[in-house]
Amino acid sequence: MYIIAHSALLASTIFARRPAKCLEPQPVPHWTANPKPLVIELGLYMSLRTLFQNDRTFHQPVNWGVTSVMIGLHLGALGALFFFTWQALILALVMWWVAGSMGIGMGYHRLLTHRGYKTPKFVEYILTTCGTLAIEGGSISWVATHRMHHQNTDKEGDPHSPRDGGIWSHMGWILTGRAMHQDRSELLPYVPDLRKDKFHLWISKWHVVPSVIIAVVFYAIGGWPWLFWGVFLRTVVSLHATWLVNSATHMWGSQRYETGDTSTNSFWVAILTFGEGWHNNHHAEPQAARHGHAWYELDVNWYGIYALKTLGLAWDIKRPRLQAEETVAASAAD
Repeated sequence: MYIIAHSALLASTIFARRPAKCLEPQPVPHWTANPKPLVIELGLYMSLRTLFQNDRTFHQPVNWGVTSVMIGLHLGALGALFFFTWQALILALVMWWVAGSMGIGMGYHRLLTHRGYKTPKFVEYILTTCGTLAIEGGSISWVATHRMHHQNTDKEGDPHSPRDGGIWSHMGWILTGRAMHQDRSELLPYVPDLRKDKFHLWISKWHVVPSVIIAVVFYAIGGWPWLFWGVFLRTVVSLHATWLVNSATHMWGSQRYETGDTSTNSFWVAILTFGEGWHNNHHAEPQAARHGHAWYELDVNWYGIYALKTLGLAWDIKRPRLQAEETVAASAAD
């Protein structure tokens, strides 16, 4: 079920933009009711050609360094299918949570980027190290890029807006840019806090080291199955899940709040990203540590933050004010 849902959502993200308002269906004339296969193929060809022409990805030079890494990861993910074991599957799921939830969601995003809560430095550094395992670059480049996105959402300067194309917002901006480079001068003004921290300066420069160490350890313990599933397949799934936040949740879904941009809430993206898919909620209150505002909006990353709070390892947690206001308004209406 997960593979079917993810494949359908990913395909729709890459090959379409936000659908325009549909017109009333018109009756099909009898003479066009059964178009020839050649006409259908020509129409499909023209649609794909228009898609490629309008997408910014195909008007930028390819960054072959990053692209080669991505190709290698995807080939490794395919190779995992030939080395299946139940242990390897469990390892992949655990590492997906460690890198995607603890690292990206709780660490890079809600802690470092938006400072939605505070932790001891050793916890911050552990979460940051987990974030590097997602192969999404170092903390400085990730945080700066995301802060740029919030400052310029769907406008000039947004690093990955669907207005530049669905493929661009999903992964084109990665394959043609310098998204994983921490030394870009235009990023530095966005991370004055992280630039003062020696650990973040070091981990941003050597962010591949933890992944290499993990890969060596996994191979030594579990051989090829652990390597392919615990590193390659897990990483590819996590990457596309994160990229869906940039693309799908700015193209499809529902909007609870008027945020002045195209951010939406998406249940499926939230499942794949441990709660990051409640993107309209997030854009309404970027600093709030909790993204799921309703009881049915699953937010695993928030549960992790709450667990840290219970252990005394998180405090000064920013709560959603709009959610509280809605609750008060509903109580007053009753």
